[in-house]
Amino acid sequence: MDARRAFDEIPDPNPVIVTAMASGYVRNNLVYHSLELFRAMIASDSASVVDEAAALVAFSASARVPDRGVTASLHALIAKIGFERNAGVVNTMLDSYAKGGSRDLEVARKVFDTMERDVVSWNSMIALYAQNGMSAEAIGLYSKMLNVGGGIKCNAVALSAVLLACAHAGAIQTGKHIHNQVVRMGLEENVYVGTSIVDMYSKCGRVEMASRAFRKIKEKNILSWSAMITGYGMHGRGQEALEIFTEMKRSGLRPNYITFISVLAACSHAGLLDEGRYWYNAMKQEFGIEAGVEHYGCMVDLLGRAGCLDEAYSLIKEMKVKPDAAIWGALLSACRIHKNVELAEMSVKRLFELDASNSGYYVLLSNIYAEAGMWKDVERIRLLVKTRRIEKPPGYSSFELKGKIYLFYVGDKSHPQHIEIYSYLEKLLERMQEAGYVPNTGSVLHDLDEEEKESALRIHSEKLAVAFALMNSVPRSVIHIIKNLRVCSDCHTAMKFITKITEREIIIRDLQRFHHFKDGLCSCRDYW
Repeated sequence: MDARRAFDEIPDPNPVIVTAMASGYVRNNLVYHSLELFRAMIASDSASVVDEAAALVAFSASARVPDRGVTASLHALIAKIGFERNAGVVNTMLDSYAKGGSRDLEVARKVFDTMERDVVSWNSMIALYAQNGMSAEAIGLYSKMLNVGGGIKCNAVALSAVLLACAHAGAIQTGKHIHNQVVRMGLEENVYVGTSIVDMYSKCGRVEMASRAFRKIKEKNILSWSAMITGYGMHGRGQEALEIFTEMKRSGLRPNYITFISVLAACSHAGLLDEGRYWYNAMKQEFGIEAGVEHYGCMVDLLGRAGCLDEAYSLIKEMKVKPDAAIWGALLSACRIHKNVELAEMSVKRLFELDASNSGYYVLLSNIYAEAGMWKDVERIRLLVKTRRIEKPPGYSSFELKGKIYLFYVGDKSHPQHIEIYSYLEKLLERMQEAGYVPNTGSVLHDLDEEEKESALRIHSEKLAVAFALMNSVPRSVIHIIKNLRVCSDCHTAMKFITKITEREIIIRDLQRFHHFKDGLCSCRDYW
């Protein structure tokens, strides 16, 4: 490296030269070399040689190091030197801490609470919460920022971050308030804020509002177009997604790697088999983009959902990259839909090799065995889960009411209104059965008698959340539910009946897609 050779020829490099060399290492992703220079600078003389520029480079390097102890040790050094209240240095330190997950985020928040905060500090902390899925914390901090005064003003960066938080949480009411603020600030045409609004409305179940926001973006970039394609795709509106894709190409923008993930995912959700095959081939032949693991995953999902399991398996065997868990997981999900036990067992074997601690694989295989009436194999999987100490994350459904998110778990009785909720749900189920609803006990994956299975179905989190929403929301308003797992087939059927007898529209976002229930029908046409 020419720069390093020149640096080594300097007999006594001053801090400016050392910092420049360390910065060069960071730009070339040689972060450990950069940190070694910083430590040498500290050891060679008094701490006074370290200035703001050197500290910024050091934290930029530590942000890219897996060992989070590096950031903590740098933090201790910076505190001794007296830079702990320097906004520029601390903002970079916040970003470094954020790479360490929730535990380091707690440290980052403590640093944030004690520093002299500027607008960058607020934006950084809000963005860190949003990017790590801590939506409530991001939204709460955003609200606090608006009330602190002292010249701190909301800008496009903060708006984009809090809109991301609303998107993750499905907080449509809060998202609308943020959108109103965007309008007041004249930022609807801003490509970054506008794209965040598109993403927020799409993930909150309002794809038409996403489309209107998309049209107001003055100069759309590739991310804006991809966000709109993704939005239509996750709502099962594959044809509209392809129309946006065509419009994007006409505008002169060339689709990239990410765009084709959006296109293929949209085809998968809508069951557009021929279109998916066409664009998968065109991606390489027409646009010179080699398929990555995400594209393969979309195609396996598309083929599998359509019942082309052999073709999906052949595609996996032909992959130019190593299949990951998402690939085999997509095939496993398809095996459940089409009740292919043999291929499911083969998929699970590969999945266990990649990640034997993921509870989802055990659950899916157990489901497949249960639906096939193979109860001995169900019990074998249960014992395997117990022996390996696999913990299954609890399924939950959430509903936003007056800006507050309410969570419901299966059989949940923690809510103050739980007695009223269960009573309301019981009466609702009676009306549903009078209308022709028959519980799908195949969704209950235990070897129980039919009466016990029906009882188990009544307390699923989706039903509890919808009952609470019906009790507490304005008549005829749309109900938005977020589900952290895939909605079960019985709850899917139940929602159709609920919309019919209550004359309400229900939108459920599950782990894979959106379901719009209205007048006894679902937008997915039972294809999910």
